[in-house]
Amino acid sequence: MALTSLELPIDHFRLLGVSPSADAEAVLRALQVRLDHSPEEGFTREALIQRAELLRLSADLLADTGRREEYEAALLQGAYGLEFSSNKEVGGLILLWEANVAYEAFKLASEALQPPQAPALGSSREADLTLVAALACKSASIQEQEDRHYESAAELLQEGIKLLQRMGKLSEQRSSFEAELNSLLPYRILDLLSRDLGKDSSRQEGLRLLNDFVVRRGGLEGKKAFKDQTGLEQPEFELFFQQIRGYLTAQEQIDLFSHWRKKGSKDSGFLCVLSLTAAGFSYRKPERLWEARKRLENLNLDGLDPLPLLGCLDLLLADIDSAKNRFLASPDGLLQDWLSNYPADSLAAFCDYCRDWLRRDVLPGYKDINANNVDLEAWFSDRDVQEFVDRLDRRGLRSRPFSFLSSTSSEDFPSQRLEEEDVSNDVKDNDFKAKTEDRASFKSSLGPLLRRLNLYDFLKSLRDELIKSSRSVNRVRNRFGSIVFILIILMGFSAAFALLFQRYRFSYFQTKQSQVLEAIKKKNLVKESSKDANSVAVLNNEITIFKLLKSNEPNEIEIRGLIESWLSGKAKILLGNEGISLSNIARPKLLKKLNEERNKDIKDSNKQVINTRIISLKIVKRTSKRIEIVTVIDYIDKRYNSAGKIISETKIPRLNVTYILGRDPDAWRLHAYISGS
Repeated sequence: MALTSLELPIDHFRLLGVSPSADAEAVLRALQVRLDHSPEEGFTREALIQRAELLRLSADLLADTGRREEYEAALLQGAYGLEFSSNKEVGGLILLWEANVAYEAFKLASEALQPPQAPALGSSREADLTLVAALACKSASIQEQEDRHYESAAELLQEGIKLLQRMGKLSEQRSSFEAELNSLLPYRILDLLSRDLGKDSSRQEGLRLLNDFVVRRGGLEGKKAFKDQTGLEQPEFELFFQQIRGYLTAQEQIDLFSHWRKKGSKDSGFLCVLSLTAAGFSYRKPERLWEARKRLENLNLDGLDPLPLLGCLDLLLADIDSAKNRFLASPDGLLQDWLSNYPADSLAAFCDYCRDWLRRDVLPGYKDINANNVDLEAWFSDRDVQEFVDRLDRRGLRSRPFSFLSSTSSEDFPSQRLEEEDVSNDVKDNDFKAKTEDRASFKSSLGPLLRRLNLYDFLKSLRDELIKSSRSVNRVRNRFGSIVFILIILMGFSAAFALLFQRYRFSYFQTKQSQVLEAIKKKNLVKESSKDANSVAVLNNEITIFKLLKSNEPNEIEIRGLIESWLSGKAKILLGNEGISLSNIARPKLLKKLNEERNKDIKDSNKQVINTRIISLKIVKRTSKRIEIVTVIDYIDKRYNSAGKIISETKIPRLNVTYILGRDPDAWRLHAYISGS
């Protein structure tokens, strides 16, 4: 059964496509243009007749002064929408779609195809409704993409695919929808994961899509021979994933990387090590660092020298002897050269290398971690860290107690077993022997500062003697008697003094930080890019006026040159260059919009660094006054505040942009552009 009436969420002005200020003559001209340019998408003659009748009804009303005044008065009082009889339903939906009210047109057409008002199978009404639903669905999806609502765009396409499958029609349209849906996948993931952490359902859907996407590609390396229907080549995928990481928490990355590592992705194994280290250091969970060290020891990545990284993990676990051995065993000549020329002792060098590694390579790239918060003294002063290392010492999993010294251990750390483990007397004997033999090495590693603290060595020796003698309590009582009480007091004094010494030592290391960073830079261990700053300096000295495009029928090369000039000039203006004139290549409306954007940045003390590259360009429509070009652009932008810090960053490897050129009396100029089209 058909609908008895149809109400469209649109007024007569929009339906006809005229301004509310248009007079009767302008209304009639618009009517004739609309009648002469009916849709060419394949609607039946009956549907086009309905469309023409509705256009004439709107034109008759707006051209009649009395009826128009009544209608405008009703609009001012809040009236909205047009009601038509059901026999003009298809024509009304076509006009609604043509007026860019695509989402509503799609919903109304979909409802009309549902029982009980569903048309007869094989009828012209069924064919027309299915076609207008498909066209409106595609247009609504494009509008959502332009607004960067990619998940909403994908949901619309999914609804359209289901509708076309149910109707069993328009197989080409359905294939087009499926291809568009696949190409949207990276943008959907970005859309979902960039939302607030509180939106749990959206975030879980984004994580699911990301996991499926990477698994289908064969891991982060893209090892599987599968055709990526998103259009992302491996370099583009890597840029996409680099951007995605900043929206993921450390725990989310640990879970994803662990899963992908089990699927055979070696790169995921290394990134999991970094994520475990970042989470462990930031949240003061040393057991995460223990796990990271174990995983890194088991990794075998071509071109990776794991020794300095293992040295950093050993250092953070207070295992300085092992850290020293790792650093000195590294085959990296630059590292060895830097260590040999370091202005202080080796322990300070290890600390500064570790600090810099955390800041540059480990902590950046997480939604919940501050990459600038690298405080080694706070790390070693943390109670959880001290208790963790102390448990290792007490249970014999390390060679000496927590005095910032230890030996390497590749055993897994089962935190739940440490409190239950019972260490034998033989293990304690071996532990004590190692402490006694390594005391000279201990003093040498800390340099002159420790050698001046003879009292610490004396007290430590007394403590060691107490540990040794405690294996036989009865023998201690018989031989020493009341001396035990004195030794206990001295041991407590020793522990207190050791804590004070530890804090003093880290203060000493902190004073060396600036010297170490400078030395690292000189040896290329720290590579800080100054590309953006140099770009600013160069661009601020440029004065550029772009040439007019005067050709009556410009070719693709000339059009590409104009668009590239626009992209280049726009980037320079947003970067702060005041010597750029774009009046020869763009119309005033675009220039005004660009200046407003720059003025807003000036008000906020911001600058933008934009890099673009035209990947492909195609002229799709051309007249003597208008040219429409579809392009695919590799787009990256960074926004900096007055302190030079990046406050936002966008990377879109394949951004679809439609450009419209208009012919002015003297030349062609850019009239408009639509991103995501």
